[in-house]
Amino acid sequence: MTFKILAAVFLGIFTGFFLFPEYLVSHIGLLIDFGLCLLLFFVGIDIGKQKDILIKIKDMGFKILLVPIMIAFGSIMGAMIGGVLLKMPINEAGAIGAGFGWYSLSAIELSKHSAQLGTLAFATNVSREVIALITIPSIAKYFGKLECIAPAGATAMDTTLPIISKSTDGGIAVISFITGVVLSSLVPILVPLMMKLNFLY
Repeated sequence: MTFKILAAVFLGIFTGFFLFPEYLVSHIGLLIDFGLCLLLFFVGIDIGKQKDILIKIKDMGFKILLVPIMIAFGSIMGAMIGGVLLKMPINEAGAIGAGFGWYSLSAIELSKHSAQLGTLAFATNVSREVIALITIPSIAKYFGKLECIAPAGATAMDTTLPIISKSTDGGIAVISFITGVVLSSLVPILVPLMMKLNFLY
């Protein structure tokens, strides 16, 4: 699966350079949305085929929320440690980590403070999504199905959900979707909050 993902990326780069018609460039966003919706549609079919998923989710109860909570904690703490190593303000590093892979919102929010910080947030969270797409199949195979949700972050509900579903099963896909929803909801709260923690300078 990892090799298929990498092959698709490189094929896309080649197509963009040499084959993609110029008049369709302005419609790329629409094509991406359509492709993503199609992928999520088939993920939904796969989940719907497993009749006992809702019962399993109900049995797990609020324990499901531990997944996004621990991912959020690990993302922010990891970013703060990276900030210490790079000798940047810890709260700024934590704010970048609190983007959870949602590069557009976190970059826009942090650009209000400085263009450099916004650019760093964009590059960091885009990198997280790309790394997630490449590593999810290997993590699911060698470390565990639930663990492969962690690198996806907020994208666990959309762009990386098809990869997670393909690498695991319908039950994990549901948990992944819930995790993505929770983390996406936390981004607009935690990113500005981290920037207000000036005592961490």
